Amino acid sequence: MARTPYAHGLLDPAARSPDPGSGSGTGPGPLLALALVRRHRRHDPLLPLGRRALGLEELPNKRFDTFIQGRASYDLALKEGITCPYPHLREYVASCSLQEPPDPNVEIIADDLVGRVRELKSEEGEFGIYLCGGSKIAGELLDEIDELVIKTYPLVYGSGMPMFGAGFAISEFTLESVRAFDNGVLVRSYSRKR
Repeated sequence: MARTPYAHGLLDPAARSPDPGSGSGTGPGPLLALALVRRHRRHDPLLPLGRRALGLEELPNKRFDTFIQGRASYDLALKEGITCPYPHLREYVASCSLQEPPDPNVEIIADDLVGRVRELKSEEGEFGIYLCGGSKIAGELLDEIDELVIKTYPLVYGSGMPMFGAGFAISEFTLESVRAFDNGVLVRSYSRKR
């Protein structure tokens, strides 16, 4: 069975700043991240482009080989002139407005995101899929999520985007592990109850 972690930042249920370009509050990396995983339980350091700068370009993938992101997340890289932020992974962008990818290593998913994710999940392989997007993309893929990885930072915003931009429905998950860091950050992993 394919597995799907979802990683998220911030203590406040309003998951992130209403301004997706603000980058505030969640530290380095994506504001919202969702991972669709087939087998392994340890996270790869995704390190967008940072692999080369850190001398880790040859570091093998440990958990993921595919990265799907939403248009707003991808726009953050494009604004910096980066057309393929994760060159060590197969890269997809879920977007109805972006018709042609600005990079040959990026594929656009313009329609039937759920169907495409199901296809990717059904592929044979030892690595999984990591999805980074906002509440809309997370809400659309909620039924495909098998594992949640929730990062909680000791910050509270008064308002913002919800974690899942979808209609109300209860989805149950079971706590698998908790990691606490000296700076107050918690990383909790949950698996979906089936």
